[in-house]
Amino acid sequence: MKLLFDSCVSPVSAEELRQEGFDVVWVGDWPVDPGDPAILERAYRERRVLVTIDTDFGELAVARKYPHSGIIRLEEVPAPEITAACRRVIAFYAKDLAAGAIVTVEIGRTRVRPGAADA
Repeated sequence: MKLLFDSCVSPVSAEELRQEGFDVVWVGDWPVDPGDPAILERAYRERRVLVTIDTDFGELAVARKYPHSGIIRLEEVPAPEITAACRRVIAFYAKDLAAGAIVTVEIGRTRVRPGAADA
């Protein structure tokens, strides 16, 4: 699975997933942060699932109808647990993400908002 980690997500987790064979790009490696709409557009163009802590991407995807290739939103997930949380979401929700779902991970629960193809 191809992932795009927002700059607010730990680069350590991005690197750990790369070492496990995932194709991961981290926005923090870019020379300039182009802003949320451009990040979401690039993730969509490259068919990457966006991994973020930021709630703004949900608004862009849901309220403003920006196209996307799935979003994993980490809500108060401690940095040392991000890699494991991403692994779990990918293992259980890969098909949902491929269909454009937004998967929100909280401590003790996971919520899935189906993508447009699932609705």
